[in-house]
Amino acid sequence: MMETEHCSEPLYGTLFRFVNPVTERIAAMPTDPARMPAAPARKRADARRNEQALLDAAAAVFVSSGVDAPVRAIAARAGVGMGTIYRHFPTRADLVIAVYRHQVDACATAGPDLLAHAGSPYEALIQWVDLFVEFLTTKHGLASVLQSDESGFEALHAHFLERLLPVCSELLDAAAGAGDIRSGIDAYQLLRGIGNLCIGAETDSRYEPRRLIELLLAGLRTSAGSSDPQRISAATSSGREARSTTVGASCHDVSD
Repeated sequence: MMETEHCSEPLYGTLFRFVNPVTERIAAMPTDPARMPAAPARKRADARRNEQALLDAAAAVFVSSGVDAPVRAIAARAGVGMGTIYRHFPTRADLVIAVYRHQVDACATAGPDLLAHAGSPYEALIQWVDLFVEFLTTKHGLASVLQSDESGFEALHAHFLERLLPVCSELLDAAAGAGDIRSGIDAYQLLRGIGNLCIGAETDSRYEPRRLIELLLAGLRTSAGSSDPQRISAATSSGREARSTTVGASCHDVSD
């Protein structure tokens, strides 16, 4: 639990502020740049970068220790004081919701980037699915945090569908257009199936859903394409290593 001596609101209260730092509006700048000092804009940009780094650190800690992980563990991962965490996220619910939305937005943003830089649309798809699976692991325990706020949970689910379904559809269409996979695969069906395969992974150490997901992705291939699961595994591993390097760098130089 979060240490209550630093927090005036109840940890599982009814007030949930849905933080979305990626789409936060910035006040309109004056038409005359000379009348507006640059320092406030730089400070806002620094604050947003710091918040992103905090969310990356919290997501990593949630994966390893669950959403009930001590705040001090998140602060240590991000390299900041605990007061910084509380200033950004006064309650644990605020933090968990922000991490969830941050991960959804990051997953959505990654789709077009992967299409632009991966070796093929199919490789972009399998790397994106691996990122989606990583995202699902940060979601464990969310229901317990939102146990008194059913509407809050529904709002997060709606955000999930609104952001991720179009991206998955774009990846599927691109891979089908390139002749890598069969056409007519529904994005909702695929994401729902992958989500179901992930159920139980956190409680059964013998179960590794990624192996089954690799087989599922191999089954999407057309007869003309290769459906070697080893190729899928290599592509997902490459994408995972690249993300690990990026996330590790983002957790440094976060000031109070």
